[in-house]
Amino acid sequence: MLDRRQGLRDRVIFGAVAAVNERGSTMDCVVRNISARGACVELYSAGTLPEEMNLTIARKGRSFLARLIWRQANKVGLAFRIMTSDRPVDDLDERLRRSEIKKRQLQRRINELLGDG
Repeated sequence: MLDRRQGLRDRVIFGAVAAVNERGSTMDCVVRNISARGACVELYSAGTLPEEMNLTIARKGRSFLARLIWRQANKVGLAFRIMTSDRPVDDLDERLRRSEIKKRQLQRRINELLGDG
């Protein structure tokens, strides 16, 4: 397959949810690679996807309106049209983010006390 991407993508394994119609139907999926412009997404069944969908990646705290570019077996290539949300999807994401910040602060303090810093 000819690679026509305009930029490099980062290889990742992020859980995501694709909202596939106005009635709120969703499909769980896995993001395999991502860039600022698009992503490769693996789904249980790629045969029933519309040309446009909303892709929410909880770990990144972002949602995108995306256009289907290609499909191959259970994988699809999506081009991001616009970011619809850049805030945490739920409270768990925000608590995890705060916990990671606190951990880094505590680790720095431990290093200072041990004379490593």
